[in-house]
Amino acid sequence: METELLNTQFLQDAQSWVVNNQELIIRYGVNIAAALLTLVIGFIAVGMLTGGLNRVLKARKIDSTISDFVTSLLKYGLLAFVIIAALSRVGVQTASFVAVVGAAGLAIGLALQGSLSNFAAGVLLIGFRFFKAGDYIEAGGTAGTVHSVQIFTTILMTADNRMIVVPNSKILNDKIINYSKEATRRLDLVIGVSYSADLKLTKEVLTRIIEEEPRVLKEPACRIAVSELGASSVDFVVRPWVKAEDYWNLKFDLLEKIKNELDANHIGIPFPQMDVHLHRQKSS
Repeated sequence: METELLNTQFLQDAQSWVVNNQELIIRYGVNIAAALLTLVIGFIAVGMLTGGLNRVLKARKIDSTISDFVTSLLKYGLLAFVIIAALSRVGVQTASFVAVVGAAGLAIGLALQGSLSNFAAGVLLIGFRFFKAGDYIEAGGTAGTVHSVQIFTTILMTADNRMIVVPNSKILNDKIINYSKEATRRLDLVIGVSYSADLKLTKEVLTRIIEEEPRVLKEPACRIAVSELGASSVDFVVRPWVKAEDYWNLKFDLLEKIKNELDANHIGIPFPQMDVHLHRQKSS
């Protein structure tokens, strides 16, 4: 009986509070609904805007590393603006909020100096254009094809389709080797033959192989010459110029063809050997 009386009293108090604060409830309810609507519409609008901008940039053949970086930077900036606008709808003083965020940002910035350095490095990588999407590079202690440059990281894809995420600052602070920057590359091969081989014939065989290969460029001319008299071999350098996209396939094909042609012309290729001498001891 006492519990029922307490429940009845609670309901009466709640109803009385709702009646007395009806205007306040309506006002805050409308503000909360407006804030939620602002968030939903704002997030959708930001997604459509940044997605459309990205498509426009790519349609104008802007490098995807630049378009991805710009759109991601714009996206996070607009999302922050939408959140601040939503908070203002529920009565939060945005001026003081921005001041608090600024102070917190300073503290976070001091704690996250590495992230800020990655952001600054990303801006510099985009600005100086050391590489673009699709280039094969060696940087930051790894190598791969550039997929995209993000705000804090650069995404590389390896030849066996592994994704490597490298901090931008590590790339900027290390040497960058871009194998795709130029349209042509020089293929450097070192071919060792035995000391008993006919050097003139060897050079003729190597020259014929290069001249018969259509993927080898005529200019600059290929250089074939004796480079070193090694401990067990006479080393020839074979340096044809090729298109960058033909580099690896041509290297593998040339090595196979050179081995077959040297064998066909009885030109020996030395390999490490070990002589073992057995001595029989006389039994006493």
